[in-house]
Parts: sequence; C-alpha cells; structure tokens
Amino acid sequence: MPIVAQSTETADWVSRFADDVIEESERRAPGKPVVVASGLSPSGPIHLGNLREVMTPHLVADEIRRRGLQVRHLISWDDYDRYRKVPAGVTGVDETWAEHIGKPLTSVPAPKGSSYPNWAEHFKAAMVASLAELGVEFDGISQTAQYNAGVYREQILHAMKHRGDIDAILDQYRTKKAPAKPKQQQKPVDEAELEAAEGSGAAEEDDGSSGSAGYFPYKPYCGNCEKDLTTVTSYDDDTTELTYTCTACGFSETVRLSEFNRGKLVWKVDWPMRWAYEGVVFEPSGVDHSSPGSSFQVGGQIVGIFGGKQPIGPMYAFVGISGMAKMSSSRGGVPTPGDALKIMEPQILRWLYARRRPNQSFKIAFDQEIQRLYDEWDKLDAKVADGSALPADVAAHARAVGTAAAELPRTPRPLPYRTLASVADVTAGHADQALRILTDLDPTDPIGSLDEARPRYDKAEAWINTHVPADQRTIVRDEPDAELLKSLDEASQQSVRLLLDGLAEHWSLDGLTHLVYGVPKVQAGFSADAGPKELPAEIKTAQRTFFALLYQLLVTRDTGPRLPTLLLAVGQERVRRLLGE
Repeated sequence: MPIVAQSTETADWVSRFADDVIEESERRAPGKPVVVASGLSPSGPIHLGNLREVMTPHLVADEIRRRGLQVRHLISWDDYDRYRKVPAGVTGVDETWAEHIGKPLTSVPAPKGSSYPNWAEHFKAAMVASLAELGVEFDGISQTAQYNAGVYREQILHAMKHRGDIDAILDQYRTKKAPAKPKQQQKPVDEAELEAAEGSGAAEEDDGSSGSAGYFPYKPYCGNCEKDLTTVTSYDDDTTELTYTCTACGFSETVRLSEFNRGKLVWKVDWPMRWAYEGVVFEPSGVDHSSPGSSFQVGGQIVGIFGGKQPIGPMYAFVGISGMAKMSSSRGGVPTPGDALKIMEPQILRWLYARRRPNQSFKIAFDQEIQRLYDEWDKLDAKVADGSALPADVAAHARAVGTAAAELPRTPRPLPYRTLASVADVTAGHADQALRILTDLDPTDPIGSLDEARPRYDKAEAWINTHVPADQRTIVRDEPDAELLKSLDEASQQSVRLLLDGLAEHWSLDGLTHLVYGVPKVQAGFSADAGPKELPAEIKTAQRTFFALLYQLLVTRDTGPRLPTLLLAVGQERVRRLLGE
C-alpha cells in the first residue's frame, strides 16, 4: 500500500515532513536508520491529547518505511520522572498516595486492584495495548531502566562538568529568581502550576539552581525516602564525589557520581541529552513545550553541549473532546485512547490524527457527533473506492486503514454506524433481535451473522451503553396509546393508514425510507417519488409532523432513531399493533 511522495501542491503534511526528515537524517547520519521520537509520562491515564505525541511521529515514520527506508520510532517512557500529584478520578487511589509525591513513578504502588508492579507500569500497559490496536510500531525505552543501569553515566558527568555553561543558557530564560526558601518549607510543586508556568516560560520547576552551593543539573533520589526533594551541597569534578541532603527526611550522604545510579538530570537538560544520545531527527512537542523559554526552545541550545542537534520539532495543537477544553493529565476523567477504541474502530481514530496538520486542533466525538463522523468516513471510503477523492484525502485514508506493514482488520460489512447504534439501542443487548433487524436492512443481500457487522456493531453498542444518557435511550411502547389513537383527526388517521398499507411491500431499509418520506407527499397529491424541487415547502413541515406522530405512537417521544431503522427494529407485527391496526 505505497504512498508515493507527491508535489508540494498535492502532498499531505505527512509526506512533506517525511521529505524533510529523510533529507536531514542523511545530512546528520548518512546511511543510518532515521530516528524519530516520542515521550510519554505514565503519571496517570495517558489521554487522547498525549496520543498526538505518538501519532505525529508514527505517521511520519510509517511514510518513511513505505519508501523502503529503515526508521526507528522511539517512545521514551518517562517512568523515572517524579510523582507530582495524585490525579483525580483514578479508581483504586485515595489521599494516602500523596505520601509518595517526589518518588520515581516506578517506585509508587499501582492503584488498588491492579496486577501491575507499580504506578508507571499500570498506566503504561493501557497505552501499549491501544498502540497495538492502532498498528503503531515502536521501540520502547524505560528511563528508569536507562538511569538505573548507568546508561547515561558519561552524559551525566559531562553535564556536571559543563554545569556553568548549562546554567548560563537557562539563566537567559529565568524571568525572576525568588529567594530560596528555608529547607523545611520547600514543598513539591503542584502539577497544575507546572502546566501554567511551562506555557509562560517561567522557571516553573527546580532546574538545579535552588541550592546555595551553586547550580547542579542533577537531582539524586534520596537514599532513605526515595524522594527527589534533595539539594546538592557539593561536588568534586575530579573525584565525582557528590554530597546531597534531603529536605523531606533530613537524610544526607556522599556518593561517587561515577558509580551512583539513583538520580537523573533535571528535565530541561535530560531531554536534549537524549536527543544527542539517540540521534533523534524528528520529535514534535505540544504548545506548552514550544513557547519562549520552554523545554524545546531551551533544549535547542543545551543539546549542543552534548554534541547533538535539535530535532525537527513541529508544535502540535491540543485535542478536545466534544467541546471539552484542553485535556490535562492532572485532572481526572479525561478520555484515553482505550476509551475511544471502545466506541470507534482504529481506522477512524488514526484518520482523525492523519487528516489534520499537527498545528491544527481538533475534537474527538464521544457524543452524537460520532455518528456524523462515521457518515463522513463512509463517504470518503466510497470516494476512494471510485477514484473521486482528492489526493490528500486519499493519502489520509491510506494512512488510516493500514501501515507499511499491513492493513488493519476491517468490518466485513460496514453498515452505517447510526443504523447500528439505533439497532443496539432498541434491542438492548439481544443479539438475536439485532441479527433479525440487520438481516431485514437489505433482503436482497442479507447478512448471515453479526460477525459480518463486527467490530463496528460492537463499537456502536458500546457507545449506546456508555455515552447515551438513560433519558435519551429508546424504549418501545408495550401497548398502543389508545387515547392518542382515538384523538387523531382524519388526516392523521389517513397518514397512519397509508404507512400500514405499505409496510409489507416496503419492508427494507431503503423501502421504509421511501415509504415514510412518501406518505406526506401522497397525502398532498404528489407522487411518492417526487423530488424536493417538485414539492412546496409545506411538505417538509408535514413530514416533520408525521414523524413526530409516529415517534409518539412507538416510543412516547417526539424524536428518536431514524424511523426506517426504528420500524425494522420494532418488527412489522408489533408496529401494526402499536399503530392501532
């Protein structure tokens, strides 16, 4: 499924970035695999905003693979970061987890009931499963493993030796220096403050400059309480002897940094160090990391100290959820890729990230908009099949349905999502009833089993069960509304009669669509086949009135699932009874 590089007039954003990355990689490391990177912190549920951190380089890497070149997509699991805050809304977590603030994420217990050994592995596992379903190929790197194994020892010693140069770079962006607090008053910085400060370019984190002994770009984790609330009080470049004290428990010790693995470089030094170490050519970053004085900008200068270059790093915009503001992992309840994959096929989720340039924000629908999204996708699918789609849309579609390695599994009979949702709604989990209705959709080509409509049917059913409020669910009447039927005027009685007379002949999705829209036309003296241009505007009003009457007679509401689907779901015999025959 190759996607050939196109001219700049028609190429999609992925192809353009791939061109730049290939050229830059050949300039920096000729003949070597192209390296692209993502970084994820398993500090809580990894949400759909974080997924853009992965999908942007994944799509570029996949395009490079399609061109026959070797490429590595690294995902750095920042599991050696400090535990900053107890995230809200996480099941199995209470206020007692606050005692772990300051420890590495891999030293924090997993939520109660989890089968994973620690906090980081618990939240990492869900993301790994989602990436597998999305077809994302990557090389995962645990920063806990890297630091604990001493992989970065030379880089750490180099950073300490050049701490003055690093401090001078950071000092250009320190807008103000607050006096150092007394040690007993120092507290962990709240994550919400970190996010706000990152965007403003303020010195929002301890970058190693808080101690009275001078600047040190390295933070040990305490040998007693495991927390990073430590201050380096002295360091000898020749012997690498480092002394630190812990402001949390008062512990102090002297270690040889050339043999010590329980600590890490501060974030704004750690990130560019890894660019140089891994030879990263492409790594995007969010808006909060791309503003003046932020990690990406500062890292662009610090990376030179490690003999590397800043990667090509497009800024990516935030992802919203049906009108929700910017997502933050410090707040609970934000949807994850796993949540999205419960209600939509992986092709649709890939498409949402592939069709928008990284700097364009977009929303992922968990409400009724998901039905419109699927309609849009199905139209694109048809256009691609018949050759009428635009080149950029063809490219986005191809990136959605598969990767350089293989196509993603597809639903054999991709029936309209809104139809499947209506069927799942009305049948309330009864698979035999769902199959009966889906078989009646097209009697000339009936489906043989629900498996033909899966996994799309399962996604639609999950959406109905988890995202449609109870008061919007469809409950079909048990008995006819005798009072309403008695009160109908002659015109309303005639419209119901016309519908009943045509049921048997039109019992299919297309047939019932023609019938329900045709009844008001026939009543007004027009042909049921008459098009909109042949009809007066009043016909639309008559159709709406007729539809509202049918909904009231069938489900006691003025609206509901599309009437043709609802009629099929209720079944011909029951429809006749509820309509007073």
